[in-house]
Amino acid sequence: MYYYMYILQSKKDLWTYVGYTRNLRQRLQEHNNGKVIATRDRRPLGLIYSENCSTKKEAQKREKYWKSGAGRRNLRRMFDGFPPRFWKRGEARSN
Repeated sequence: MYYYMYILQSKKDLWTYVGYTRNLRQRLQEHNNGKVIATRDRRPLGLIYSENCSTKKEAQKREKYWKSGAGRRNLRRMFDGFPPRFWKRGEARSN
């Protein structure tokens, strides 16, 4: 069974939320039904991005990345119409 890392966006104020779960459909429903304290006041929420992960540890790692400064910058770039850039460990950055 897969885990899913997901990013939700509030349709109310464009705020984003990052999390992971085993059942993406059920978790999205919980967010929109007000059962998640962190997103209760930001409903309705829409799924804007998700990744399949083979393990819980991988899902947690991806969640941590998307919550980081680099992940947030990539998310912003995706919304601006540019593809995200995923840096590899030890790779030199040109910018």
